[in-house]
Amino acid sequence: MRAIEDPGRRVRGRPVEDSILEAAWLYYVEECNQSEIAEQLSVSRATVVNYLQQAREQGYIELRVDAAVFNRQQLSNTLRERFGLAAALVVPGREPSLRSVALAAARYCPDLIERGDILGISWGETIYEMAERMLPRPIADLTVVQMVGSMPSPYIFTSESCSTNVALKLSGRVVNLYAPAALSSPEAAAILREEPLIRQHFSLVDGIDKAIFAVGSMDAESHVVRSGIATIEDIAWYAERGAVGVLCGRFIDATGRHLEGPIDGRMIGVTPDKLSGLSAGVLVASGKDRAPAMRGAMSAGYVTHLVTDEPTAEAILGLDG
Repeated sequence: MRAIEDPGRRVRGRPVEDSILEAAWLYYVEECNQSEIAEQLSVSRATVVNYLQQAREQGYIELRVDAAVFNRQQLSNTLRERFGLAAALVVPGREPSLRSVALAAARYCPDLIERGDILGISWGETIYEMAERMLPRPIADLTVVQMVGSMPSPYIFTSESCSTNVALKLSGRVVNLYAPAALSSPEAAAILREEPLIRQHFSLVDGIDKAIFAVGSMDAESHVVRSGIATIEDIAWYAERGAVGVLCGRFIDATGRHLEGPIDGRMIGVTPDKLSGLSAGVLVASGKDRAPAMRGAMSAGYVTHLVTDEPTAEAILGLDG
């Protein structure tokens, strides 16, 4: 594990933070190589690598993805034209990579968010990894809203952690949904929806103008099964009726249509139609098993901006054949 320098320490008579800033300036602005920087600072090359990493982690240096460049890719062009997207950022690579897609989204998504936005955040590993990799960037008067209720989960990427982490990185106000994602019965869910705190939350949800979300797959290891939202029998029921994946905890078909069924009455969270008509609906997802749901979400018009990888993009377009 890499050691983290204490900015309060002094190295060769100067604060470590000064050395971090100088190393970052020399590397990113003056384009010196690491050996040259090590010689100038009278430290080892390994220490320079450490300084540059800390400069990124502490927000002194911000790496951004130029979406305009990636939009010139053939896959990106085809996706944008086929589904009427504003942008499609396709990460290069021969294998699907959730972490590469999450990193690209972490660098790209903050550019889409503006002062005063109400930003909806869904749940999932990709969204959690994106939030973890975001660099600090204060956005004034930002409100981040949790769109799917909480749940007992074997994962660290709970609904509330996804929304909270995004808010922390962007210095926004977080409004979490203090309710389970799925209750034991429709009657219990109906009573909870009438609670003033829950009604207030969904009044705010109605004002969301931008959202970042993922989609889930339809198998026994899917997040909705392992988190207890749906059973294997539920999955089979929805699949028989044309479901191809999960969006915000709800099942959708190949056209993105919300298929209502056994679990919907018990759910606390947004329905897919809430993603229609947003100024930015950002789908962040990777995996060939998610391609049908991604295609459905784009076909339904929920998506204005896509972040994915080459194999997943190819799988989406291959569904047209």
